Amino acid sequence: MRVPFRSPPRPGAGGYHQALFVLAECLPFVIALSVLLIEFTPLHVLYTGPLLVATPALAAVTMGPKGTLAAVALAVAVSVTTATYNGAWGSQQVYTNFLALFLVSLASLATSSTARRRREGELEQVRRIAVAAQEAVLRPVPARLGPLRVAGMYLAAETGAQIGGDLYEAVQTKYGVRVIVGDVRGKGLPAVRAAAAVLGAFREAVHYEDELVGVIHRCEAALLRDAVPGVIAPDVLMEGFVTALVAQVPDGPVVEVVNRGHPPPLLLRDGTAGALMPTCPLPPLGLAEFITGPPGRADRYSFAPGDRLLLYTDGVIEARNGGNDFFALPEAMEAVTAMPALGPQEFLDQLHRRLLRHTQDRLADDAAMFLVDR
Repeated sequence: MRVPFRSPPRPGAGGYHQALFVLAECLPFVIALSVLLIEFTPLHVLYTGPLLVATPALAAVTMGPKGTLAAVALAVAVSVTTATYNGAWGSQQVYTNFLALFLVSLASLATSSTARRRREGELEQVRRIAVAAQEAVLRPVPARLGPLRVAGMYLAAETGAQIGGDLYEAVQTKYGVRVIVGDVRGKGLPAVRAAAAVLGAFREAVHYEDELVGVIHRCEAALLRDAVPGVIAPDVLMEGFVTALVAQVPDGPVVEVVNRGHPPPLLLRDGTAGALMPTCPLPPLGLAEFITGPPGRADRYSFAPGDRLLLYTDGVIEARNGGNDFFALPEAMEAVTAMPALGPQEFLDQLHRRLLRHTQDRLADDAAMFLVDR
């Protein structure tokens, strides 16, 4: 299961556009109140009828039917109040203004309803496309793979996003169950493209490469092959890497890991969580020129029945609260373990709740977690 997460807009261009949108929504009400101010001051010699008539039309541009109806009600109230205050009842000008206001209001309400239905239809179509893209890049993982129970969770920090630059996958092969978790250093669609390149190479290589080192090399080759102008954006190319970790769980009570600059996985055993640190730290994918010496082999760790292995991205451990404190993932795992027996998905759900409670429902970066039970 992957859970989309929507955070408030980040400061910058997005906040600027939001401020303009809020101003546009307030404009009809500001105009109506300005008319009231003009009519109750010496400025009442100005003709304000067209301003009130335009109020419903302006509201229909940015508001739904309820907002437009509120603007209509305010315009009518102001018209009645000013006509009474100025003793203008009975004049042709007042009734002409009311007729124009009535016609424009009807047209505005109809336009607002139609525009809202069209926007809702477009939004639903975008959501369906996002779900399809999510399924193509991050495929749903089965609850069981051979002797393992697994579960994955994705939290996208981008507003309205379903997927981002984090990735994970698990595949059952003749070598055992092979898993990858990674994090693209970049944002937006270029990061999704890089994640798709790595995942595509992983899904192919796990069935043919005898060693995990060969699998990770195939993933790096795919990333570099796609890292050309027009495919992956310059900002991703400049940052130039993807942290990744591949693991293999064979038939024996061990787990093999190749870590390319990624946060170490956490092994939960007898209620205590400990990190599986690499014996020889390696740079992320895309920075192979910094590797000196032979490619090396995978690290082997004990992974006995009853153990739990959590793979995650740095968006989890770098999530901060209001006091600027990082999320204590090992302690959270140990606290969840103290609860009644939970399956992998329920375990991740509890971690998810604790993470969002820690950050007050705000994530600064995408976050992914993948849990493996022997």
